[in-house]
Amino acid sequence: MSALERSLKVLEHLAAHPHGKALSALAADLQLPLSAAHRLLSELIRCGYVRQDQSHGDYVLTIKLVSLGLGFLSASGIVDVAQPLLDRLAVESGELVRLGVVDGDELIFVAKAQGATRGLRYDPDMGLSVNLSCSSAGHAWLSTMSDERALELVARQGFGKPEDFGPRAVTSVKALLSHLKAARQRGFSMIIEVFAPAMTAMAAPIRDSTGTVIGVVTIAGPLVRLTEQRMLALAPALLETTQQLAGASGASALLRKRAA
Repeated sequence: MSALERSLKVLEHLAAHPHGKALSALAADLQLPLSAAHRLLSELIRCGYVRQDQSHGDYVLTIKLVSLGLGFLSASGIVDVAQPLLDRLAVESGELVRLGVVDGDELIFVAKAQGATRGLRYDPDMGLSVNLSCSSAGHAWLSTMSDERALELVARQGFGKPEDFGPRAVTSVKALLSHLKAARQRGFSMIIEVFAPAMTAMAAPIRDSTGTVIGVVTIAGPLVRLTEQRMLALAPALLETTQQLAGASGASALLRKRAA
């Protein structure tokens, strides 16, 4: 493993531990010698991506990576293009609406709008690679592929486990293909207690003028509000939003790149 790859592994690991990580624990988790882990962290501190907490000595990320990501999204124009449409769908649905963009073999959430003004709000982390087997976004994207290609991507990532997701987490090829078949028939995916207990979600793909899938739009919320019947009622609004985003994709450098 190269020094660059090791450095990226350190950054990814620290991103999953926002409260910080001790040198010994980080080295053990990444199976690195203590001396090598210390050198990597020292270099990352020098470059401004990591700092050492003065109170307990743990290593934590700085906001430099966040600034880079936000700067990239701002320059791409995607937020300017998508946000008004996401905001409108969030108001109509009263739930969390998110935009995921295809990035190679991954799906990344890059923008969101919260429609819930009171009560339970569902708002998971942004900017992370989407779990494909246990998310409505993943199912919507996978449903646009052949079964073989979909299973290839899921095999690389691995199936989710009920203890890590919801009690109905998709844990087998048969279950996944059943979800994908239903999504293809409807034109959008729906999951109930798959990603998280007592939570539901739906998603539809965004296709450009050539038919290439460049992203997905999701609506997610608590099962008590976002029932199966409510999701079916919201389907036309969701599909209209994906069509409008497809039509506006030329205004965003990021979406143009995905469509190329």
